Amino acid sequence: MSASHELIVDARGIHAWYGSSHVLRGVNLRIELGQTVGLLGRNGMGKSTLIRTLLGHVTQRDGYIGLFGEDHSNSRPHQVARAGVAYVPEGRGVFPNLTVRENLVMAARPGRDGRNEWTFDRILETFPRLKERLGNLGSQLSGGEQQMLSIGRALMTHPELVILDEATEGLAPLIVAEIWRVIGEIREAGVATLIVDRDYHRVLARSDQAFVLQKGEVVQQGASQDLLASDELATYLGV
Repeated sequence: MSASHELIVDARGIHAWYGSSHVLRGVNLRIELGQTVGLLGRNGMGKSTLIRTLLGHVTQRDGYIGLFGEDHSNSRPHQVARAGVAYVPEGRGVFPNLTVRENLVMAARPGRDGRNEWTFDRILETFPRLKERLGNLGSQLSGGEQQMLSIGRALMTHPELVILDEATEGLAPLIVAEIWRVIGEIREAGVATLIVDRDYHRVLARSDQAFVLQKGEVVQQGASQDLLASDELATYLGV
């Protein structure tokens, strides 16, 4: 396998704007096959904007976005999804008028290489709560159950990369622990993950590399354990 194809994400010189507001300023980000990467920074520093730019949701953008060795700098969200990237958005995004079963099945498709290991049954084994609620509408689920459904739906696309934006935000401690358990399973299965979460200790403990954003620029990057030991990290995160 060539070096370019070992990279899932090769983003270089990324700029993004919302109207006249220049949010991202020359961000570089690399994610390798099977790698877990943390994206850290205080609120308003550009983390969600970077995710949305990589996914094609932000149209005012500049720079190079490579996915699996192919140029996706100008791709739309559905093209990024077909390339093998799944997104678990902040706010979960489940379909409220569809049942749990329908939310899962509507997303199911083989992966890039035809892989099909994240079957419906495996998702229910991973999330026993969902198995108990297959006939419930998305609107009838708790916040934690909706998050599990959102992650399960993403996995049923058999992605090479799962992007998790604040997956534990506002959830009870027991549910948070469950979500982190599943993130660990995803990692062990060899699926790459990009994680945004306010609990930077947990992010760094469960990731290989991490990037820290401040005012739309990468101010720290490197091995997660090195960043955890850094004296500067607390300054950038405001802790």
